[in-house]
Amino acid sequence: MAEAALPVTLDRASAEPLAVQLADALRTAAADGRLRLGDRLPSTRALAERLGVSRTVTAAAYEQLHAEGWIAGRHGSGTYVTTTPPGALKSKPRKAPVSRAPVDVVDLAPGAPWAEGLDRAAWRRAWRAAADALPLFRPQRGGLPEYRAVVAEHLLRHRGLAVRGGLSDEQVLATGGTTAALVELAAAVFKPGDAVAVEEPGYQRAVWALRSAGVKVVQAPVDEEGLLVEGVPAGVRGVYCSPAHQYPMGGRMSAARRVALVERARAEGWLVVEDDYDGELRFDVAPLPLLAALAPDVVVHLGTTSKILTPTLGAGWMVAPERIAADVLAHRDRTGTSPSAAGQRVLVELARHGDLGRHLRKLRRELSERRALVASTLAAAGVAVLGDDAGAHVVVLLEDAAAERELLASAEARGFRLDGLARHHAGRPKVFGVAIGYGACSRAELDRALPVLVELLGSRVTPSG
Repeated sequence: MAEAALPVTLDRASAEPLAVQLADALRTAAADGRLRLGDRLPSTRALAERLGVSRTVTAAAYEQLHAEGWIAGRHGSGTYVTTTPPGALKSKPRKAPVSRAPVDVVDLAPGAPWAEGLDRAAWRRAWRAAADALPLFRPQRGGLPEYRAVVAEHLLRHRGLAVRGGLSDEQVLATGGTTAALVELAAAVFKPGDAVAVEEPGYQRAVWALRSAGVKVVQAPVDEEGLLVEGVPAGVRGVYCSPAHQYPMGGRMSAARRVALVERARAEGWLVVEDDYDGELRFDVAPLPLLAALAPDVVVHLGTTSKILTPTLGAGWMVAPERIAADVLAHRDRTGTSPSAAGQRVLVELARHGDLGRHLRKLRRELSERRALVASTLAAAGVAVLGDDAGAHVVVLLEDAAAERELLASAEARGFRLDGLARHHAGRPKVFGVAIGYGACSRAELDRALPVLVELLGSRVTPSG
């Protein structure tokens, strides 16, 4: 049969991927009879040329339809419509066109790393070397020994934490990241109904991780020096905080508060969970000492590769008192869970060749320059920013929730995605503004974004003084 003429129109202004649009159009044509059993389809290359799209678009659409049973390939002949599968979806009524934000939105939200700065040759070399290792025949509940050794060395060099007693005491455990580690802690250490204090505003994934285990979350206020220790309610079993760079407000916990937190934890039997999500990224002074170095008996330290490298690895770590680490290992054994070894092996290879250290030095230089650019540009326009000289985001306060919503929508319409502070509250929002990230975007995108941000912030910023 002759090749079918395909009635396909793609909307490049739509947020829906082109491959999805193409698959929907072909599926609809087969369902309503415009494509019939035995019709031959154009090759992916020919169809791509006809539609003016990449071949990856047509190939992805064909793969989807093949998996669903609409089409089939015949060796040396081509691709044909096979049948209309039972229960096939009929065409959906088209909705009236709506105004959409640009498809290619520049990501200026916090929480993303400078992944484009990774040395691609080092990245490929690490993955190849990791693939040479023999597959595991039993899971490593605590993580690969070589990974735990790399983490211990990393913490000593970059965070000033000397893991006491070596690795045999199981203090250092591999995790899937800070949130995954908190899920395990909540299930293994806390009991349903236990109260744990969380910074407000703070990291809401931590809130949901605790609540998923039946833990009662209570709010503890923060200011420019991080967690207010006197604001932690009595009777809690634990406190979750980010002392090196409070998320999202960007402050650091003073030495006096660190001592007060540890003293109260020991006196009242708290377990302090220290989320050090980007503690390596400080630009004004050396990275701040860890709470875990001050009080290893009551502090669980959590770290991750997702902010210094990429979430692709899915690798993090936990340094905990022996009794806590033992509880987590027992929980993993009971549930049959363990952190993935693949990302661990890649980090080991990056460290082995010195690529991890080189990347961290490069990362600090780049993010330091970006932060200085953002802060100076906004300051020159009379816009004050909050947050220490650290990490990959700054904060600008706004008058109220309406101003925050308006700014987020205006930025999105102009092609820039920011993050609002209202959503970082577990209770009723009290602080409003935007967090501006400068890690995920390119330098060119940041240069393009800053004049727009200055324009949009305008009179919306909270008056100084």
